[in-house]
Amino acid sequence: MALIDLPVRAARRLGALAHDDAPTLLTRGYGFGPRIWRRVRPGARSAPMRLLGDDTVFVRGVEGVELFYDETRIARSGAMPALVQESLFGHGSVHSLDGDAHKHRKATFIDVAYEDEQVERLTPWLEREWQSERRAWLDGGTRSAYDAAVGALGRAIMGWAGVPGTPAAKTRWAARLAQIVDGFGSPYSPEYLAALANRWWSDRHSARLIEAVRHGALNAEPGTALEQWAHHRDHDGELLPARIAGVELQNSIRPMIAVARFVAFAAKALNEHPEWRERIAAEAAERGALVGGPLSIMFAQEIRRTSPFVPMLPGWAIADVELDGQKVDAGGRVVLDILGTNTDDRFWARPERFDPERFRDVGADYEALAAFIPHGGADVATGHRCPGEKLAIAGLAAAVTVLSDLGLRILDDGLDVNRRRLPTKPRSGGKVRSVSAPASGGCPFHRS
Repeated sequence: MALIDLPVRAARRLGALAHDDAPTLLTRGYGFGPRIWRRVRPGARSAPMRLLGDDTVFVRGVEGVELFYDETRIARSGAMPALVQESLFGHGSVHSLDGDAHKHRKATFIDVAYEDEQVERLTPWLEREWQSERRAWLDGGTRSAYDAAVGALGRAIMGWAGVPGTPAAKTRWAARLAQIVDGFGSPYSPEYLAALANRWWSDRHSARLIEAVRHGALNAEPGTALEQWAHHRDHDGELLPARIAGVELQNSIRPMIAVARFVAFAAKALNEHPEWRERIAAEAAERGALVGGPLSIMFAQEIRRTSPFVPMLPGWAIADVELDGQKVDAGGRVVLDILGTNTDDRFWARPERFDPERFRDVGADYEALAAFIPHGGADVATGHRCPGEKLAIAGLAAAVTVLSDLGLRILDDGLDVNRRRLPTKPRSGGKVRSVSAPASGGCPFHRS
């Protein structure tokens, strides 16, 4: 009888998979959310789903954020598919923790990255590295905005973190970390296999840095990410294994390198809104600095609102939950619609419009915007919001200022975006040239 039942059970399993929404995420990418919301009434805060065989509720808006980051009802540990967790965040990282273990390790990230003094310490690194990329473009360089950002942001954040090495070596490691970010969302592809290889190399390299500090072979400046993670102890008082400490060192620097994707979107937006280039260029000339301009920060925030890194985040229901008529039992999944929340018309006026002016009076109070979650939501100290968000904003705003230099031009070519790919960016990365460079010329087969 059991053998006879096997084909029946297999057929039921295949039938369940046929109604699963996971393939839709892989094929629709950033269009995943709108497809799910068509199942319910306009403006609904929740919608039913099936994800990897589990009953799931899809949530958005302020109400969805409040539910998703309520640790009495939702857990993050184990919710992220292993293919993503292991490649992007690393085995044993803070992203896989909940409760006291999460809060304890998160406290070190806050010490390392969150306070305003850390932004001040990063500022000269950003100024130096982005000025270098600006000069390279003015001298005829042809790197895309994305590639320039990987280098500039990578060297800046590694210098800030206390990582040793030549500029070239830091640029090479930044490129590896950028490729991990680029490849994690394409399972079973060559890009994903390359991401795994770069993850292996980066884990080994960062663990060796941690061990060198612990053994006294490398001097780490007090207060830097390298020094903090080399000496971090878990909530039981034990030193982290060197490999996990190295993973967290990477998690202190990789998010800034991932900002390069935002920089590519900034190049596209500045091309489409030249009036903002003129305004930001005038502001930079008046201030005499690349970092901290109010207009460039407003522009950076609107980029983050409209071009989120990922469209959604998963969690586990650890209690029976209900939102806006949709229920899921404990053990089911809750998925937060990041893009749908950042563009929720209940919170944002004309959310479909690109308008940096909506951030004019926000300033440093952006964390209070409950429907603004490009780097996660809830409280930084107690929730899962990224503590490096201030650093990311500073790095992106500096890039916006450089790309607004009227001695540069952003080419129209290659600014289309494949919204089915996770994560995505403008196809060309944003081609940047000096205005003094000829629009065409040279070899007819290699024109810009």
